[in-house]
Amino acid sequence: MSRGPFDGSSASSALRSALGRFATGVTIVTCSDAAGSPVGLTVNSFSALSLEPPLVSWALRVESPSLAPFESARHFAVNVLTESQLELSKQFAAHAPDKFSLGRWSAGRHGAPVLAGALAVFECSTASTLRQGDHVLFVGSVLHSVAHAGAPLVFQAGRYRRLGETL
Repeated sequence: MSRGPFDGSSASSALRSALGRFATGVTIVTCSDAAGSPVGLTVNSFSALSLEPPLVSWALRVESPSLAPFESARHFAVNVLTESQLELSKQFAAHAPDKFSLGRWSAGRHGAPVLAGALAVFECSTASTLRQGDHVLFVGSVLHSVAHAGAPLVFQAGRYRRLGETL
């Protein structure tokens, strides 16, 4: 079996470092599991996919304990964080027992938890999932969205950042 250019831990680290140079926003993606309990995690792989029809995408590691609830959920919400929500991002990135103890959460129009004070919220139905490599790509049909003014939380090169001045 031949080895590709990114096989092995040092090549994997190099790829991770190169990918980390791309600045992203920070989101918390949420759903309700089969018992109606809230599930959520910090995600920076969120992306706009299409305006017509309105679609967004995000990816989740195959090993994530949150994968099963998201795969079985019919709806999810993407909550775009402001820079003042840094601690919330850290809480949802950890394996904390009660992630929803921080922030003001309510059930969205389709049951997925929605964060009050988020910069933007996209409430979606799951349009498709696609397993690729070590992640599952989720595509969501945007059913409802809201946006507010504010400074976004940014992640780049393994660190949280503030958005800089307009060029």
